[in-house]
Amino acid sequence: MQVVAFKGTPREKTGTKAARDYRRAGVIPAVIYGAEGEPVHFTTNWNDVKSLIYTPDFKLAEIEVDGKTYKCFVKEVQFHPVKETIQHIDFQMLVPGRKIKVEVPVRFTGTAPGVRAGGKLIQKVRRVKIRTTPEHLVSEVTVDISNLNLGQSVRVRDIAGLEGVEILNAPGIPLATIEIPRALRSAASKAEEAAKKK
Repeated sequence: MQVVAFKGTPREKTGTKAARDYRRAGVIPAVIYGAEGEPVHFTTNWNDVKSLIYTPDFKLAEIEVDGKTYKCFVKEVQFHPVKETIQHIDFQMLVPGRKIKVEVPVRFTGTAPGVRAGGKLIQKVRRVKIRTTPEHLVSEVTVDISNLNLGQSVRVRDIAGLEGVEILNAPGIPLATIEIPRALRSAASKAEEAAKKK
């Protein structure tokens, strides 16, 4: 599990106006939920969080605020509707034994026979939602595609079982399909026609 560690600066003021002032000053307002007592309000900067936000991977954050360190994950990011700049970040603290819901990437293992036969692997779903505790948290789920032939799909139910991890997506949703290229379809239909004429 990749962990991004950085220091946050405690926020003296909260609220919409204060958040706007912080953004004007070039910093990003953020908050950590799940800590003992009140939420922890702080500011950070783009350089510290860019590898957490702009990535296909699932990573944890280790944030030091006012001498205390919090292990968290990114719960929600608010972007500017036009500029796409980060407006606010919500972090959720990891509490041992307390279940959380997160989205993690789907990775494939093996080589599909359908790809070797000229098909193309089309990924339909890039992330799945899981429910687990910090003790069983995983950074990705893997699916074996080594039995996938032309035209076949691998589905959510084909994800290898993980101890203490519940997958929340519907089991029948296709994760990836081996697409049959037009040239192969055309060749197959011509072969069928030729066989019929015989």
